Amino acid sequence: MNAPTTQRRRWAVAAPAALLAVSLMAGCAGLRSVASDVSSFGDWPAERKPGSYAFERLPSQQAQPEATARLEDAARAALAQAGFSAAASGQTPDLLVQVAARSTRTDARWDDALWWRGGFGVHRVGPWGGPRWAFGPGWDMLPRYEREVAVLLRDRASGRPLWEARASNDGSSMGDAALLAAMFQAALMDFPRPGLNPRRVVVTLPG
Repeated sequence: MNAPTTQRRRWAVAAPAALLAVSLMAGCAGLRSVASDVSSFGDWPAERKPGSYAFERLPSQQAQPEATARLEDAARAALAQAGFSAAASGQTPDLLVQVAARSTRTDARWDDALWWRGGFGVHRVGPWGGPRWAFGPGWDMLPRYEREVAVLLRDRASGRPLWEARASNDGSSMGDAALLAAMFQAALMDFPRPGLNPRRVVVTLPG
């Protein structure tokens, strides 16, 4: 066997491994940012400053205090970035803030003979924005999660809703505290300016 033939065979074995490494590296790089579809509504008074706030819990949230506290903690940094400050103990807040989140799991993928069923090779990576093809590993056998967070700001004195925002995305996990925090940040990114609904907002994760 001559040397060129041996080199070609070695490349035939090494190429998939190299492409797999590149694919995995690209996937890890993608985890450094979170993209969400955001919609916001309301007519925040032009002369009103963000002011102080306190969280308001619905009865269903009061029945799950630990889970609700984690959700509120995930929203605190986004509220601070938007100019709000948590009311001190015993202080009357200017605003009441309600936060919510949901994650819906889907086990079955699209009923499509072209959808990749797992493994390594050339496959269609998604129906969004038209067919797109890629060479690499497929994970379509994993469950899919549709995630959403919501924020409602109300004037404490009158009870009037002033501003509402929602952020949604999807992925292969329910999401952790860092993901929720990034989604809340996306939801409040343009406060108090109105924007195109829905709009894509990308938040870079720390670290």
